[in-house]
Amino acid sequence: MPSIVASTRDYDNWLRDQIGPAFVEADLDRKHGKMQKNVFCFLRATYWRWAETILQICPDLARAPEVLSIGDIHLENFGTWRDAESRLIWGVNDFDEAAVMPYPLDLVRLATSALLARGKTGLSPEEICTPLLEGYRKGIDKPCPFVLERNHKWLRKAVMLPEVERAEFWQGFAELQETKPPADYEQVLISSMPKSGGMPLMAARTAGTGSLGRPRFVARLEWKGGPLIREAKAIVLSAWSRHYGATGKRIHMMEIADGHWRAPDPHYRLVDMILVRRISPNSRKIEVGKSTEELLQTKMLEAMGHEIANCQANQDGARMAILADLKRCPQGWLPNAAKAAAQAIERDFRDFR
Repeated sequence: MPSIVASTRDYDNWLRDQIGPAFVEADLDRKHGKMQKNVFCFLRATYWRWAETILQICPDLARAPEVLSIGDIHLENFGTWRDAESRLIWGVNDFDEAAVMPYPLDLVRLATSALLARGKTGLSPEEICTPLLEGYRKGIDKPCPFVLERNHKWLRKAVMLPEVERAEFWQGFAELQETKPPADYEQVLISSMPKSGGMPLMAARTAGTGSLGRPRFVARLEWKGGPLIREAKAIVLSAWSRHYGATGKRIHMMEIADGHWRAPDPHYRLVDMILVRRISPNSRKIEVGKSTEELLQTKMLEAMGHEIANCQANQDGARMAILADLKRCPQGWLPNAAKAAAQAIERDFRDFR
């Protein structure tokens, strides 16, 4: 296995080749800086490293049934959106790294991210993994999206932004400097806006962690009394599919995002290799930095496990295969796997720093 420095250099070069002239070179320094900030940021920025190492760290997981999975799942890969019926939905909202892989890997990665982000909460691996696995079992048995209009009052209260933060959200986008994007991004953004709204203001945007280096643009439009925002960013092959070529070279993100047991965002769509989505205070990611303890509540961890199941249960036969395999898993398999993965990531983090 190459060192983390060599692995980073190799992936950066691969991503540069995939993106071509639109690759954002300045983002590499930002990404490498985030990789040195703390071990949770390091995990977020290095999914390719997870893909190439996790089955060496946890070889027993390679024998589990393979299903279409999220891949780059972590505490900050959950958020809210409005579905086709304008209902407020909570769940996974980023599928850039979706691929076919052993089903436990999503659980292990989410549990690992919680271990690395727990800070001074004092939570043990078992206290993190027990509700995750319990929620996952419930979700595989009875998958159902998290519709916040009537049920899940505690979750709705946790994710709704207060007025001050809503104002800050819109102000942040109002301050972006206008930039003309490449023609293909401009076309995708314009086509995602209301046809009667006129020409939107467009700007380059720097966001995310693992996706830094990919071009990302937003379009902002004042329409019928209020602002609208769309974002477009480049999509490349999942790092899992890159490493395990035998699983295929397909882009799976829409297949899982629009799965049968989800209430998808109708504005989340892939056009060629550009992902376009709506952004608003109700269509956003929820960040660890502002609410670590809230994200590590037992109820929240159980909901996250359930949502992983909603995403993985899409394939015919997947649920029965997973339930059968879960019965064969030894006691403590998830906390043991998460602890081993966290230790390996901490070593890579120290070596990279």
